Amino acid sequence: MKFALIGHPVAGSLSPVLFGAAYGDRHSYELFDSPSFAECWQKFLGSYSGINVTAPYKQDAYSRCLELSGHAAATGAVNLVLKDGLRGFNTDVDGVMYALKGIRVGSALVVGTGGAARAAVAGAAKLGFRVGVMGRYQDKVSALEQLFGLGPAPAEPDVVIYTLPGSAPVPPGLPLAGAVVLEANYRDPQLALTPCRQYIPGTKWLLGQAVAGYGLFTGEEPSIAVMEVALEHFLQ
Repeated sequence: MKFALIGHPVAGSLSPVLFGAAYGDRHSYELFDSPSFAECWQKFLGSYSGINVTAPYKQDAYSRCLELSGHAAATGAVNLVLKDGLRGFNTDVDGVMYALKGIRVGSALVVGTGGAARAAVAGAAKLGFRVGVMGRYQDKVSALEQLFGLGPAPAEPDVVIYTLPGSAPVPPGLPLAGAVVLEANYRDPQLALTPCRQYIPGTKWLLGQAVAGYGLFTGEEPSIAVMEVALEHFLQ
C-alpha cells in the first residue's frame, strides 16, 4: 500500500522515517508538497490509500471528508484521511494523550490558539484535565473557550502545553516552574532549557500521533520500539 504526507512545506518531515521503521519498509510513504490543496487532494485520490495532512491543509481536508472521527469532529481539523470512505481522523489528539500518559491529572494550560492548541485542549480534556487557554488574541481565546466549554486559564497549572511555533516570542510570565511542560515544537523548541517540574519534548507527541495514525492506515500494530530508536537516531 502507498501512503503520503501532504502539505506546504513538508521537506524535512520525520514522517517517512517513522513510517519506514514502523513497518520495515513493507509499505511506501512519500512526501507531496504543493501550494495548491486541490492538487494535493487529487494526488491523494489518484495515488494513495491514505494520507497524513499537515499545515496549512488540515481544515481543507476536514471539509472534504465524508465521515469524521470523534477527535476530528471535536477539533474541526483532520490530519489523516483514508481513501476508503473518505474517513477523516485527528491523531494529533492521540499524540497529546500519549505524551501525557502517566502524568497526574489536574489543571492544564494550553498556550496558543491554532490547530495544535485545539488538539491539545481535546486531548487533555479527554484525559480528565481541567483545561484553560491563553493566547495573544482574546477573540481567538474566547472562540476556543466557547467551542470546548472551557473555564478560565489556571494561574498555577499542573501541566502547560505550549503550542506556539519557534518563530513566535515566548509570552512573559508563563507559570512553568511547578508545571509539567509539553512543547509541540520539536525542531526548534523554546522551552527545553526553562526550569520546570518536568519537560516533555514534542518528539513524544509526534511519536504518539504516528503510532495511532499508522495503525489506522494499515490495520497493523506498528513497532513502537523500533520507531523510538529511529527517531532518536535521526535527531542526533
